[in-house]
Order: sequence, then structure tokens, then C-alpha cells
Amino acid sequence: MMAMLKGIAASDGVAIAKAYLLMQPDLSFSKKTVEDSDGELARLNDALAKSTEELQAIRNKAAETLGEEEAQVFDAHLMVLSDPEMIGSIETSIRDKKTNAEAGLTEVTDMFIGMFEAMEDNPYMQERAADIKDVTKRVLSHLLGVKLPNPSMIDEEVVVVAHDLTPSDTAQLDRRFVKAFVTDIGGRTSHSAIMARSLEIPAIVGTMDITAKVAEGDILAVNGIDGEVFIHPTDEQKQAVDAKGAEFAAQKAEWEKLKHAETVTTDGKHIELAANIGTPKDLDGVRNNGAEAIGLYRTEFLYMDSPDFPTEEDQYKAYKAVLEGMDGKPVVVRTMDIGGDKELPYLTLPHEMNPFLGYRAIRICLAEDEMFRTQLRALLRASVHGPLRIMFPMIATLQEFREAKALLEDEKAKLTAEGIAVSDEIQVGIMIEIPAAAVIADKFAKEVDFFSVGTNDLIQYTMAADRMNERVSYLYQPYNPAILRLLKNVIDAAHAEGKWAGMCGEMAGDQTAVPLLVGLGLDEFSMSATSILKTRSLMKRLDTTKMAELAEKAINDCDTADEVVALVEQYTK
Repeated sequence: MMAMLKGIAASDGVAIAKAYLLMQPDLSFSKKTVEDSDGELARLNDALAKSTEELQAIRNKAAETLGEEEAQVFDAHLMVLSDPEMIGSIETSIRDKKTNAEAGLTEVTDMFIGMFEAMEDNPYMQERAADIKDVTKRVLSHLLGVKLPNPSMIDEEVVVVAHDLTPSDTAQLDRRFVKAFVTDIGGRTSHSAIMARSLEIPAIVGTMDITAKVAEGDILAVNGIDGEVFIHPTDEQKQAVDAKGAEFAAQKAEWEKLKHAETVTTDGKHIELAANIGTPKDLDGVRNNGAEAIGLYRTEFLYMDSPDFPTEEDQYKAYKAVLEGMDGKPVVVRTMDIGGDKELPYLTLPHEMNPFLGYRAIRICLAEDEMFRTQLRALLRASVHGPLRIMFPMIATLQEFREAKALLEDEKAKLTAEGIAVSDEIQVGIMIEIPAAAVIADKFAKEVDFFSVGTNDLIQYTMAADRMNERVSYLYQPYNPAILRLLKNVIDAAHAEGKWAGMCGEMAGDQTAVPLLVGLGLDEFSMSATSILKTRSLMKRLDTTKMAELAEKAINDCDTADEVVALVEQYTK
């Protein structure tokens, strides 16, 4: 039966393909007494053989697409599957207790997991516990005859359907085969949405119940431009979605003509349009979309894609590749921003009630300063390869900025003493994402070289509304007059001290927000590379004097976000 669901249009584009459900299956079972132990042992051995074959294929695919180092995590899983002590204990349990294979398997693996997890001061053993959990899930799935999803093994055109996608799920998507994705929850600023835009995969998030409405293999027509997904579409609906795609492709071809153009408003003001990236691999997208700079290099992916802390040399090579790849254009590198929903298997963080307001980003860096110093040294060494701007995230107080800058100066002095060249032109700034920093921006402006506003967090902290929680997502209001006042305060404070102010949150590429931000005098807009040409096209139609008038009215005369949206429409007709 045909059905249409609405969600949030998170990444432009259209796709028609069959559904691939990325859902954790039900692995529950009942413990049974079994007379035929040999039959249960045969079931166990069959499940072990199938799991081994599956992991071998996943490992080979990971080596081919992500590299040999990434694939090594699966070697640990394969070792668990062939561990004679563990397999022997499972077989003994099945035989001696006359129990079914599922119960024998989990009884033994739970014991090993508990034993390793108890070794809190031994990260290696804790990782083994995680490996055993993963492998147990895989063997159980074969015993129960249910399929475990694995996005990295998709080898035909599909639309991925999930409750939500983690950053690691999204990183495994192969854009040759994943034509779009649709989720139950999330917003335009969730990690999966941001990643979809950089991979140029059409995406719709926050449909509430797509996973309950779709079965594996159902045909879906996804319109990521308007946030509509059709389940079992009719021929007319398929044609309408295809037409929407053709219209979007024609629009993209128009924008493409602006690739080498300067970003200037109708009255001739130049504005810097920059791109946000996660890895050096994103540089192609940056160049193809005519970015004038990189306004945010999220270095945490270096840490998330590594089995251990990346070395100074690994980091130096990554930063050097980006600086050289930008051919003399500026690059803003954000120091490590781990915490919140970004975890590292090899860094044990405390369990927190609210990790987004907890021990993360600069707070970890100042406490674990050896790790931080390694990153700063790598950045300083890379600074000779292009105009580097270093940005500290999650700064709440001047004291934190001063401490971070002191560590940077200390490492610079050491490198200079060792005879290693370091640029004298490095700019040092902060990400404004905590309201406290936005309120005293005038104090910070005296000491930093620049500000870059991280609106994704600034908005959720100002409105006290988690942007991932669909129940309060209505409070995620970029155009709320309260947010606009904070932005004005930050931009004015920077300009009063002769400094520049940029923005690297998703609001920078939001077509309703751009006229307001131009009016507020924002100097640099950094966004997903795929939003650059669309934004350049819009800016060419804006007059800064008229936009300044718009921003002033929005801040002083509007009471609600909806009123601001209506005002923007009136001014940009």
C-alpha cells in the first residue's frame, strides 16, 4: 500500500531504490533443556563457521575501502571466534548442562565479558570485552536465523532506513550504493545530516516512524529537497520525484557557473565563503564547490578513525595535506572536540548524566595536556605549509583560553629551540558556542585573533533544548531574536577590536539565515561544501545596507522566530 511520510529535508537530492533496514534485530531467546547435545553442538559450529565467513568478508571490504589499519579491528573479532579456551567452555556448557546452544554461548561469553570489564585499569582488556560482545551478537544472530545489518557490505543501490545513524554508521556508507537515507529521529544539525551533506547523499530525518512503516526491500522514492518519502510509490509519484531531481540538477548546473567567481553582494562587499571538513579526503568537494577557505577542520575524525591516539607524525601529515591542498587559502583547524556523542574506544571517559554539558573538548585537552600538546606540536610544525588558524572549542572562560594559548606558546618555544620552523603568522581564535562566551565577547575580542560561532551548540545551550530530542526540536530556533542578539553582540565585539567574526555552524549555510547574517556584518561563512555555490548565488542578490536594516528590524521589532522568517521573505522577494 502506498504511503507518504514527511520529515526534515536534511540533504538535497532525490533517489528511488529499495529499502535497506539498518536496525538491530531482536536477539532474545529462551533457555531450554535439550536431550540432543550433538545437534546443539552442530548448530553452534555452523553458526561459528558462518560468523567467521561473514567477518572475513567484512574485514576484506574494510581493508579495501578504509585501509589495512581500520580492518585490524575485525582481526580481533576473528581471534575471539577461534579462541580454543572460550569455544571449548561453550561446548562443555552445552554438553554438561544439556542446554541449547544460545544459552551455552551467552553463559560463557557473559562470564568472559564480566571478567574483562572488571579490569578497569586495563584498556586492552576492556576492548577485548567489547570484541566478545560484538562476536556474541553475530553468532547469536546465526543461531536465531536473523540478519545483522552491516552498512559497509551494501553492494546494490538502496535507501538506508534507520531509527538514527551514528557517525560511525554514516562513515561506512558507500555513496556508490547508498542513494539516500531516511531516519525516525534527528534534525538538520544532527551528525548524520551534516555527514549526508558532505557525502552529497539525499537525506530526510525526523520522520518519527519510518522504521515501523517500511519492510526490507520495499521500494522508496525519496525527495530530500522537500522532505517527502513515498513508500511503494505510484508511477506518477516516481515521475514527480524524478522531475524534482531534474529541476535540482539544472539548478546545480547554474550554480556551478559561480565556481570560480568571487563572493560579492550587489553593492560590492566581499564575504569569505568557506567549507567545513572532517578529513583530508574532503578536499575534492571543497575545490569542486569553489570554497575560498576552510572555516572548520574537525580534527576529532583523526582520533575516531584510529585504533589509538594518533601520533604527532600522523597528525602533522594530515594537517600538512590540508594546508598544501588549499594552495595558500586559509585553513581553520579546530583542536580535538571529543565528548558529547563522539567517543573514543581507547579513551575512557567518566559516565555522565549529561555528556553534552560535561567533560569534553577543551576541558579534556586542558586536563590531559600530553595528548593536547601532541596535537599542538603537529599543528605548529604544519603551519609552514599554508595560512593556519587554530581554534579552541567549548571555551567558556577567559582562563581556559589563556591556559590553552599558553600551552601553544610553550610548544612553539620548544620547537623553535629544536631548530624546527614554525610560522609567525598563525591566528589563534575560539569557537563561540557557550552563551557565557557570547555574552562577554568584548573581553575575549581583546585577546583572540578571531571568533567562529558554532551555532549548532550555541542555539541548543541558549534555548536549553537538546537538538537531537524530537520532542523539543521546535525550540531549535536559529532565527529567534534571542539568538540574533547574541550573534550581534559577538560580531560587534570582534569588529570593535579590529578582529574578524565567522560562523561554522549549520546556520551559516541556511538560506533564510544568510540575509540576516549579512546584515549583522558576519565576515566569514563556513558550511558543508555542497551549500557554497547556492549561498554564493544568494549573496550576489543581497544589498548590505538593506540587509542591515532587515537585521535591525528582526532584532528590535520581532517577538518570535516566525515573525523573523516572514520579515526575511518580505526583504528578499
